Amino acid sequence: MIIRILGEGQRELADRHEPELNGLDDALAAAVTAGDEAAYQQTLTALLERVRALGSPLPDDALTASDAILPGEGSSLAEVRALLGEQGLIPG
Repeated sequence: MIIRILGEGQRELADRHEPELNGLDDALAAAVTAGDEAAYQQTLTALLERVRALGSPLPDDALTASDAILPGEGSSLAEVRALLGEQGLIPG
């Protein structure tokens, strides 16, 4: 699975990490839906940290389609609300 973090580039992650990331994605979507700024910030930080820790960076010149696009660290709750789809940020 290829995940792009806006402003940082892409990371390749093994499919076995999908359940953990989907759990964080679900928690992020719930915080955004509830308008809970504190939970949103905490969950976004946790999600990004896990993607960084579990993924291997792809070269900047790699032309690989992303399976998911995550907002950058400083993204507002309103910005993420606009990015959320029916399945959250990470499909699956």
